[in-house]
Amino acid sequence: MKSAFIAFATAAALASPLAAEPSEGPQPLPMPPAIAAPRDVAYPGVLKLEVDATDVERRIFRIRETIPLAGAGPVTLLYPQWVPGGHSPRNALYDMAGLVVRAGGKVIPWTRDPVQVFAFHVTPPPGTAALEIEFQYLSPTAADQGRVVMTPEMLNAQWLNLAVYPAGYFARRIQIEPSIRLPEGWSFGTALETARVDRGVTYFKPVDFDTLMDSPMFAGRYFKRFDLDTSGKSPVRLNIVADRPELLAATSEQIELHRELVRQTDRLYGARHFDHYDFLLALTERMGGIGLEHHRSSENGTTPEYFIGWAKNAPARNLLPHEYNHSWDGKFRRPADLWTPNFNVPMRGSLLWVYEGQDQYWGYVLGARSGLVTKQQTLDSLAMTAATYSLGRPGRAWRSVEDTTNDPIIASRRPIPSVSWQRSEDYYSEGQLIWLDVDTLLREKSGGKKSLDDFARAFFGMKDGSWTPLTYTFEDVAKTLNDVLPYDWAGILDRRARQADQPYPLDGLARGGYRLVYTDTPTDFWKDNEASRKQVDLTYSLGLVLNREARITGVLWDGPAFRAGLTVGDQILAVNGIAYETERLKETILAAKTGKEPITLIVKDGDHFRVVPIDYHGGLRYPRLERIEGKPDLLSKIYEPLK
Repeated sequence: MKSAFIAFATAAALASPLAAEPSEGPQPLPMPPAIAAPRDVAYPGVLKLEVDATDVERRIFRIRETIPLAGAGPVTLLYPQWVPGGHSPRNALYDMAGLVVRAGGKVIPWTRDPVQVFAFHVTPPPGTAALEIEFQYLSPTAADQGRVVMTPEMLNAQWLNLAVYPAGYFARRIQIEPSIRLPEGWSFGTALETARVDRGVTYFKPVDFDTLMDSPMFAGRYFKRFDLDTSGKSPVRLNIVADRPELLAATSEQIELHRELVRQTDRLYGARHFDHYDFLLALTERMGGIGLEHHRSSENGTTPEYFIGWAKNAPARNLLPHEYNHSWDGKFRRPADLWTPNFNVPMRGSLLWVYEGQDQYWGYVLGARSGLVTKQQTLDSLAMTAATYSLGRPGRAWRSVEDTTNDPIIASRRPIPSVSWQRSEDYYSEGQLIWLDVDTLLREKSGGKKSLDDFARAFFGMKDGSWTPLTYTFEDVAKTLNDVLPYDWAGILDRRARQADQPYPLDGLARGGYRLVYTDTPTDFWKDNEASRKQVDLTYSLGLVLNREARITGVLWDGPAFRAGLTVGDQILAVNGIAYETERLKETILAAKTGKEPITLIVKDGDHFRVVPIDYHGGLRYPRLERIEGKPDLLSKIYEPLK
């Protein structure tokens, strides 16, 4: 009977009009031919790239490029799309303009691919030996257009914006000789090696296209370089550009702390995966901020007073440890699904909670071990992170850490309406708590004989001197942890990273000898962080964050402000009938703790004004860590310098 029924159902389906003929209405056109997939073969010849970066007033980079041809027939040129370190297809194609392609000096037409819009198709005339390319990169002239990368005082040349390359080849198999003309009198830092300087143009030694894209430049009128390691093994340099010359006034003590960062990282990993390393540091409020890792360098943009306002800028000093550590975690060891053969093949970031999350962990550890930040500042920062992923991220109920690894693509790192519920790249800081949990577990279960330091040396410290990327999978991570100390690491990491609605990730704190508490006074680190971000953070009391114009920039999902109907974009005009001032609002919150009346706000929402009562009586609440009596202080041990 069963076979008869199947035969009847199959015959009925074949006889159905839906199966026999198409429906009325349009049918899709065929997609264009696929672009040639990259092959691991050498591209014949060497590309030549010439960049003129002297038009700093109009923020224009002018590019000329010569691409020798591999043979006759059509050619596809690719403008890089996926940004390594940005983990997303966010390269600024819209700022590329004036594209002209020539063969033998004569202009030939190009056609943009209608689907893969970063691709340009060209059919050279027979006998063409090379294509000559011209275009301009019209970099942003204001922050609302994107990150500003050129000012009258400095520039950030990111080669991803300044070159095209032939499709069909691994980027590492394409050789290119780059050069750049800078404004007269400017100096620069880059991981590229200079071949010669001729009539104001700097020519660099030929490199593969992959290495060029991974070797950006900071250049400027006001420039200073400090040697952080001159041992001869692999030099490490700190290259600084600034808006004004007085901002370069680093003290010898401050530079020594940066040298200690290099030493502590060496002691952690026991290996280096570069032949030299260049920190690129911009002290600026005119060029856009940045923190972007590369294998032999990093792009770092931070507060202009990084050195001259040292005492108040502890929150800014995690940047360099974080990006330097990425040379090991992210660039040398790289998740297998994140590595791609060129810059137009999609990346997948399922293991960013290792790549970025563990890097976030080591960034703070190395900051403390080197003395760039104190142990207390590190603990205060950790308290802020712990509070975020207990009270401050109710979205953990529906969304896992691993799913947030898709956020660079989903949100393109733009502001979103409700970060506490939607989540946003939480693989960074919740990832930090995951790895604190692992570190304290290793220390506890081994009686202090093993730690995450052992994992770091085994996983990231292999093959000293090699800087060929080595990929890994989830199974590789779990296996190395088991080699350090047998345990159910795969199960722990699966629950912490891959599953939603897990318990608050505070086990590492408790195991480390601390508990998260809230007080009515902020830590100094909290106050410095508020000041640097130009905000008033009342997340754990009223459940909102304000900018200096009293406009709401964040609302805690289902917190007091949320329940009262407030949202991002609202502006507070008055508190209990009196004009808004930050201190008045804080005093009102404190006073309401012993009263019964709601806090009343006058709020402007576009053209609408309304009175909003908030029935909150919990007082001001700021996170900090408190020692658990009788528990070993593992956190102090973790942050202790290695000898």
